[in-house]
Amino acid sequence: MKRVTRFFWFCSGAHIGTLKKYPIEHNKYVGIGATIFFTAIFASLSAGYAMYFVFAGDPLAVVFAVFFGLVWGTAIFNLDRYIVSSIDKQGTINQQILQATPRILLAIMIGVVISRPLELKIFDKEIRQKLKTAYLKGQHRKIDTLQKTYNQKYVMEMGKNVDLKKEKDSLETDINRSRAQLNQEVFGDKTDQTSGIVGYGTYAKQKQAILQEKEDRLKTVMDDQAKMDQYLLARKDYEGLNSMRLFNDHQLDSLANVAGFSDRNWALGQLSYNENGTRDLDTYLAESFISFLFILFECLPVFVKLMSPKGPYDIAVSKLYEADLHYAERDKERNIEVTDSVYDHHLEEEIQKQKRIITAQSDYDLERHRYD
Repeated sequence: MKRVTRFFWFCSGAHIGTLKKYPIEHNKYVGIGATIFFTAIFASLSAGYAMYFVFAGDPLAVVFAVFFGLVWGTAIFNLDRYIVSSIDKQGTINQQILQATPRILLAIMIGVVISRPLELKIFDKEIRQKLKTAYLKGQHRKIDTLQKTYNQKYVMEMGKNVDLKKEKDSLETDINRSRAQLNQEVFGDKTDQTSGIVGYGTYAKQKQAILQEKEDRLKTVMDDQAKMDQYLLARKDYEGLNSMRLFNDHQLDSLANVAGFSDRNWALGQLSYNENGTRDLDTYLAESFISFLFILFECLPVFVKLMSPKGPYDIAVSKLYEADLHYAERDKERNIEVTDSVYDHHLEEEIQKQKRIITAQSDYDLERHRYD
């Protein structure tokens, strides 16, 4: 139990040697340290989950996720520990709030960063369904775009093919009508188009020739249409239209499984909107409450430190801080005096050295003068 308590004291950024002297403050800093520790745990899980999708498909995705999660959790832990430990309880309430404001804003940003990947996990099923719907719609749009491009590119060929089809249908109708009239002419049925003479006579031969001409034209039209159909089919293969298919359920599941962080984040943002573009209030509130929860959780150590009254530990730390300042000031004065004394000593030694040099030079010059 003592080890756990000391660990949470360390997490809170407290001066353990000083905190031991004031048992009434122990529980408060255990709570602050535990909050910082579990915030770091959530940050580590959040970052690891996000990085897992960044490296999705890589055999080492789990290793990267664990490594980055630990690094990110440690960074958040140190940052939170610094934020809480740096709040000074010696000023007024307004001064403390002003001092803590940048730290609260930073804590809010950290809370948002932590909450987003965890929201991705909480709404995983809904995100997968949204992604599959989006992928299917995207495939529809891609096929429609290819079809539109194909229609615009081969509008003349397609128009000619339509004309051939119309002519073929018209010829088939005329041939059926002409064949019926030929039969009536041969069997002697009297109509507006037949003579009523039984047998294969002159009129029947004329109608047979007309029928044969139409059948020859039909064969030519059908051959042209077959060639055009084959050409257009080859063009569809070339343009990739024939190979484009809608995703089946298995393919959609696979795409949703390997979706990256960006796609999943987009899908999470779309969950709060209905198909008609209106706001889905229930989902929006659920996402907002989760974000607010993590933001509050991240800001909680700062709020606890601000709301807690100034205790004996805070006073002791401030006095210890003043003592350290006084010691640093006195240490500075000592260093200044030592530096001055050493400098004066070096200066005196340099002066004596120069005097000896000048005296020796004078004696040397005097001896040379006597010799000359």
